This record gives sequence, structure tokens and C-alpha cells, in this order.
Amino acid sequence: MAHTMEPVAKKIFKGVLVVELLGVFGAYFLFYKMNTSQDFRQTMSKKFPLILEVYHKSIEQSGMYGVREQDQEKWLNSKN
Repeated sequence: MAHTMEPVAKKIFKGVLVVELLGVFGAYFLFYKMNTSQDFRQTMSKKFPLILEVYHKSIEQSGMYGVREQDQEKWLNSKN
């Protein structure tokens, strides 16, 4: 019985591994896009404000301050 379960366990492991890798690459792509495009951050602020808040906090925690303020200043000026 244990011998027949090995292929199933391998398939499950490979599936979990693929999902994990997709998640890591997806998170990296999202971070890269937010880190390089203020317009994309504005879109994120409208559609997914919680994700933008996590981005701002992680940037501030890494020692880069002022990104949030620059974003808010630009977005306020663009409304006027």
C-alpha cells in the first residue's frame, strides 16, 4: 500500500512546489511594479489599499522614508 502512495505524494509535492513558486514570483512582480511606478501605486490605492499599506510599511521598515508622502503629494496635486 505504501508503495502505491509514493507517486501520489510526489504529485502533491510537485503541485505544492509549483503553487509556492508562483506565489513568490507573483509577490516579487507586484513589489517590483509598485516600487517602479507611482501610477501603479495610485491604482493600487484605489483598488487594494491594504496591499499598498503593506508596501509602504515594508519600504519604511527597510529605511526608505518619504515614498508615502511623495505619493500623497502627487495624488493631491493631480486632483487640483
